[in-house]
Amino acid sequence: MENTINIIIIDREGRSETYEAPTDLNMNLMEFCKAVELPVKGECGGMAMCATCQVYIESKHVLPEQSNEELDMLDQAFFVEENSRLGCQLHLNESLNGLIVRLAPESE
Repeated sequence: MENTINIIIIDREGRSETYEAPTDLNMNLMEFCKAVELPVKGECGGMAMCATCQVYIESKHVLPEQSNEELDMLDQAFFVEENSRLGCQLHLNESLNGLIVRLAPESE
């Protein structure tokens, strides 16, 4: 389908599902996860201020460089790994086609 990409999301129980995600709605990964009713809180609304949308990048995609705000937030977050990113900072576009992410554990 035009204006969509495939993203594979692994939930906290280890189940993997492939989703068709729109690239023409200016959505980020956190917003998409919420739209498909995955347990991602996104409490700050996408401002890189809470880390409740943390994911682990499992594929070898070249992603945009992390902002200072994202790096600062990950410094304070729980369960951070080398491949951690904030879903709110990953905007859905064609370069993310085939992206594989795993939801980070909840900190609560």
